[in-house]
Amino acid sequence: MANNVGVIGAGHWGTALSKLLAEKGVPVTLWCYEKEVADHINSDHHNPFYLTEAKLPHTIKATNDLQEAIVQKDVVVSVLPSHAVRVIWTKAAQYLDPKTILVNATKGIESKTQKLMSEVLSECLPSHPEKQRTFLSGPSFAREVALGLPTSVAIAGNDPSVSQKVQQLFRTMTFLTFTNDDIPGVEVGGSVKNVIAIASGVSDGLGFGHNARAAIITRGVYEMVKIGRAFGAKPLTFLGLAGIGDLILTCTAELSRNHMVGKKLASGQTMKEILAEMKMVAEGIQTAEAVYLLTLKHNIEAPICHVTYRMLYEGLQPKEAVAWLCSMTLKEELRSIMK
Repeated sequence: MANNVGVIGAGHWGTALSKLLAEKGVPVTLWCYEKEVADHINSDHHNPFYLTEAKLPHTIKATNDLQEAIVQKDVVVSVLPSHAVRVIWTKAAQYLDPKTILVNATKGIESKTQKLMSEVLSECLPSHPEKQRTFLSGPSFAREVALGLPTSVAIAGNDPSVSQKVQQLFRTMTFLTFTNDDIPGVEVGGSVKNVIAIASGVSDGLGFGHNARAAIITRGVYEMVKIGRAFGAKPLTFLGLAGIGDLILTCTAELSRNHMVGKKLASGQTMKEILAEMKMVAEGIQTAEAVYLLTLKHNIEAPICHVTYRMLYEGLQPKEAVAWLCSMTLKEELRSIMK
């Protein structure tokens, strides 16, 4: 077990993972973007903005200082919004020791470059060995993890010994960690599922029922596989926790922020109105743009992702999106991936 862990990012997921590790007896230093949040956690032992009902162990030390959260840590867990990863790690790279294991728990694709978080981190951390990095993903709502409810995730890495260390670090009687050697597959699954979840929310918001939702989830996996191929991902990865597992969770649960965005679109709200109401990031909004540009670049047919992008960015009305999908020319079901 690691002697010291730094967690970069004090949102829902960063707070939940900090709580999980601290309850195992691991000393945790939690970096908060806002100094007042760090001060509040240290004095009152709960996060004033995220998972506010969760009592945090006194062994969690919050800080607004990146150096303090990273230096002399055995493991550093990065739990930042995808759009902040490049900015924060460009600043923080100087503090990360090559021997420190980095666990990325961010799900998303960078909009401007259409790069996975693994690629962004490689550019930000040229002195940190790739084998010292792992990627945590899977069906895991932060609130349920904080409550100690049974959860399973995948830990992806290219060095089995490093992945196994991270596996043991996070493993508890209710948090089950499985290793995986397909980093791009785990990342693509954890990113694209947020886009599909918005489409599922639209379907549910329009009252289309279980048949339509099941079709969106199933065809969503198909789109995941095709997009994953562009990054060299293994198709079987999308049948696991970071693929269909996370997709089912995000497409069906009320706790899903991305699903809620879709329901709000279906109710007639504009994106400007939706964003004004949101206190937390719905990764699928930005990821939809990245995925759309990515599919154009690689000539990938991904109709669910495409209409989701158009609803978010071009003002396509939900009923028009449905009409377009239902009027598609139909082909062999798995034609593109069975060649």
